[in-house]
Amino acid sequence: MRVMVRGMKRVLMPFPTTWDARQLAACPRLAERYEVVFTEPTAEDWPAAFDILGFIEAQAARLADPAEHFDGVFSSSDYPGATVAAALATAAGLPGSRPEAVLRASHKWASRVVQRQVAPEATPDFHLVDPTAPGGGLDPGVFPCFVKPVKGAFSLLALKVGGPGELRDYLSHPAAVGYLEDYVRVFNTLVRHYTDFEVDGSHFIAEGLLRGRQVTVEGCLVGDRPHTLGVVDSVTHPDTGSFVRFDYPSSLPDDVQRRMIAVTDRVFTGLGLRDTLYNVELMHDPDSDGVFVLEVNPRMCGQFADLYEKVDGVHGHEVALAVATGQPPPLRRGEGGCGAASSFPLRVYHPMRVEHAPSPEDIQAAEDLVPGTLVWSECETGQALEDFRAVEDGHSCRYAIVNLGAETAADMALSGRPACRLRSPPARGPRPGPRRRAGRPPPRT
Repeated sequence: MRVMVRGMKRVLMPFPTTWDARQLAACPRLAERYEVVFTEPTAEDWPAAFDILGFIEAQAARLADPAEHFDGVFSSSDYPGATVAAALATAAGLPGSRPEAVLRASHKWASRVVQRQVAPEATPDFHLVDPTAPGGGLDPGVFPCFVKPVKGAFSLLALKVGGPGELRDYLSHPAAVGYLEDYVRVFNTLVRHYTDFEVDGSHFIAEGLLRGRQVTVEGCLVGDRPHTLGVVDSVTHPDTGSFVRFDYPSSLPDDVQRRMIAVTDRVFTGLGLRDTLYNVELMHDPDSDGVFVLEVNPRMCGQFADLYEKVDGVHGHEVALAVATGQPPPLRRGEGGCGAASSFPLRVYHPMRVEHAPSPEDIQAAEDLVPGTLVWSECETGQALEDFRAVEDGHSCRYAIVNLGAETAADMALSGRPACRLRSPPARGPRPGPRRRAGRPPPRT
């Protein structure tokens, strides 16, 4: 028999991520207020043929069992966790969005249609790419453009394409073919079950090229009322566009941030979401002073959760769990003890092999160098870091992440060097062999 502690909320977390486990452990006060129950499988290990509707049915029965008594459902997993959590919350009458609203936000084509209606000045030109049609069904005048999957993750298969020939190579690349065969299978099942969309996930989208400074606006909807959690700068590699650092708070002018937040509020209320966290990637063009939406995500960004804790004194998961259980989000500013916080993805840009992955003791030593530092290792001893296209952005492979805070943004580089240096150095040369180039789409810029 399970004994409930008075005042403690119980939350079901389908498809937990490695971020969830690490971030919850880094914020021990949450264990005094929430019992978080992880389901299996995790967000990283579900198979392409997974019976997603059977999983939802089984977990809905669990939520309906009086002996279990859950107060909320929450997932930081982009796919399929966010949609599953919405379906379960809806079935159980708990706070959360409806699954069709989450799918509308997750479906890049459907989301762009709504963005064009509610924030036309912030929506770039976009066109549907049908991989079965000659030339993807695009007019040659669309090029150059940025192409990405209708349902993607991170920067997977997101590339600049210069013309019809490059698009043909892109669509025929094994990574793109495999995406259509395996990756979107569960997404298409959810789309068919919960929506009447005419376009499923077996498509790509071509968008107008944008330039400028990129940020992420993260917030939450309490009911349908938006609240901003923070604005985080994205620092990218000048040649590849790979993310090299995320800085909080943003250094953009206040008026630009206010406009970005206003656009974000319009987009998410227009998408019909409620009682959820969200994040939006936006671009500020310094020449036109325009603000443009890059991508919409109807979930929290687990990687940034402790950045808010360091600067503002409120953890991202603390906000997420409050919203999921129908409580006011504990939003604060400047109460965290640090003036700035950053997340450093550690990457290789050439094929490498990991000679020795860090042990838990190595990671603890790195964290101890700067109090409050969190280190994620994403590699194993002997692992070949070479399949850049299938893993992430086509140009690099992330093998670890270091999050830390400092008194000022200027102090961040000095504080970060020791922790980032305590990483497992890859091999001295590209042992796995040359990078595959057949059918390779042009570089991202």
